Amino acid sequence: MPLSDQQIAELNTPAVVVDLDIAKKNISRFQDYANIHGLKVRPHIKTHKLPAVAEIQLAAGAVGITCQKVSEAEAMVAGSNAIKDVLITYNILGAAKLKRLRALAGKVRLSVVADSAEVVQGLSQAFADAPEPLTVLVECNTGANRCGVPTPEAAAELAVIIDQAPGLVFGGLMTYPAPSGEAAVQSFMAQAKRLIEEKGIAVTVITSGGTPSMMHAAKAPVVTEYRPGTYVYNDRSLVTRGVCGWDECALNVIATVVSVPAENRAIIDAGSKALTSDLLGLIGYGHVLGREDITIDQLSEEHGRLVTEGPIGLKVGDKLRIVPNHACVVTNLVDSLTVIAEDMSEPEVWPVAARGLIV
Repeated sequence: MPLSDQQIAELNTPAVVVDLDIAKKNISRFQDYANIHGLKVRPHIKTHKLPAVAEIQLAAGAVGITCQKVSEAEAMVAGSNAIKDVLITYNILGAAKLKRLRALAGKVRLSVVADSAEVVQGLSQAFADAPEPLTVLVECNTGANRCGVPTPEAAAELAVIIDQAPGLVFGGLMTYPAPSGEAAVQSFMAQAKRLIEEKGIAVTVITSGGTPSMMHAAKAPVVTEYRPGTYVYNDRSLVTRGVCGWDECALNVIATVVSVPAENRAIIDAGSKALTSDLLGLIGYGHVLGREDITIDQLSEEHGRLVTEGPIGLKVGDKLRIVPNHACVVTNLVDSLTVIAEDMSEPEVWPVAARGLIV
């Protein structure tokens, strides 16, 4: 159910609007691909942070969800009885986080990752006397050069440490690869799997992720599970990569033109607090739908500047639909979303359950 002109006029802008029908199609598209190729799907909730959307993903066939923080996982589990399996893909350190992790493990099937003996030691101390051991995967650097052990040999060494640590059980291997990094994932993970199995330790899960390359995930057949995140909404960065089209972008920011101070320049009420300052290698801070000629060339906190080479053709009070560069950040900037769908008689306001949480 697209927003009517009257409904758009009544929106208090800047407003973040999600078309749930488009999101469902995006979810089904990758789930269908995964089913064909024998991949399990564990979507990352960082993009939507909504228990209700996670439930749609689970109903479509996902085996569980991925979170990046203990607080995200707490909010998602508290918001849905359907969420029973959570992987947190982040090194968890510190007594306060570990105490909360221990409490969360009593509510759902929980897995975490580690890329050092120091992280493993902290997890072991927190779970040494737990009723059930905590599942820990080794995070591997297969080319993105963020976290992760650097070599298959290091992965095998850390797997042994986890296997021998009180309160823990080795769960497999995890990576967040570089885009189009399937060959590197296959090479690294196949070698690491072999080395670990030679030590008598089973490797039951090899989990990879990343929306930009998700439709090529099967090119790394060693992978058993995939963790797409942004795919649920899509954004300008993915359109630019050729991953999707503008009509597959479920999240839009609706902004109002508040000033037209020059023939080729206009100002909207969406700045860095609504559109995010992430560029992701792009020129400008979002795409104005229907206006290829417009560039959002500057953001301050509450202002976005639109420029063109010719007359901009806008007037004060006009409403514009913008696809942001990076949908995940936009979700975390707002307390609630306006959600539309064919089976909704009116747009609904959904609170973003897991946004803005620090730990």
